[in-house]
Amino acid sequence: MSVDPLWLAQVVIAALADIAFACTLGGALLSMWLLKENATAPVSPARVGWVRARRLSIGGAVVLAVADLVLVWLQAASMSGAPLFDAFAPVVTVVTGTHAGMGWAIAFVGSVLLILATMSGNAKGSPRLGLFAVGALVAAAGKASVGHAADAGAFSLAEGVQTVHLLATAVWGGVVIAGAWRVLPALGTSLARAFLIRIAAKMSTMAVIAVSLVILTGIYNAWRGLGGSAQTLETSGWGHVLVVKGVLIATALLLGAMNRWSVMPRLQRTASTVDARTFTGVMRMEAVLIVGVFAAAAVLSHSVPGFASMG
Repeated sequence: MSVDPLWLAQVVIAALADIAFACTLGGALLSMWLLKENATAPVSPARVGWVRARRLSIGGAVVLAVADLVLVWLQAASMSGAPLFDAFAPVVTVVTGTHAGMGWAIAFVGSVLLILATMSGNAKGSPRLGLFAVGALVAAAGKASVGHAADAGAFSLAEGVQTVHLLATAVWGGVVIAGAWRVLPALGTSLARAFLIRIAAKMSTMAVIAVSLVILTGIYNAWRGLGGSAQTLETSGWGHVLVVKGVLIATALLLGAMNRWSVMPRLQRTASTVDARTFTGVMRMEAVLIVGVFAAAAVLSHSVPGFASMG
């Protein structure tokens, strides 16, 4: 597994792009849920939470677009062998003449659609849902066509599964990250406690749905990357990273389960400040682990799959 500076830069920017994509989706979902709670009203105790969610969604889309541009530049440097700051010229060739470049172009178009959808919201400030959904799908499909799933060919089952995997992971991670670090703290006052409880329930339900898809598609992707042999987990660096990713996901799921089945029922009964802070605190730990999952996923996507590395 290569660890040269260019490879490392690609991994870091890819992880940043994944986190930005997640924040875009998570922020949009939270802003729409709060919109239904009339949180846009100037006197609403939840208005700050709605403002934060909307800003995070817009900011995430912008960061995603910038990250995509940087990634195609790094890809051009890697494929052409040119020094990094001399790789601007090969970018056009890479985008128009290679499968990877076309995939990055599709992903970039998706990010632009997300920017338009979030910034040109309706009169109440909600993102344009149809345009947003198309942008999210295009962005995920573009990235799926660049990774290892592309080895199976365009419009293959592998690419379709990877697209669903990317979307589900982004929804799960986005709801947790955006909720734990931006929105729920803004609903921490006693006046906003009812909003926090209802939004927390919606977050938990959405996370369960998304995680179910993450696990199902992740098992397929992992087995495909391992070439159908569990032995590759022990004998390849790719397999080792996959194990780390699996441990991070499992630990995050344990924290999520604790919040859903223990902390949240108590919070719904007591509506106390202590239980609200406990719920947010546990979710913050889950969010940190999910960031680690995105980092591990970036390493896997920029490394030779386990079965290939073993010859």
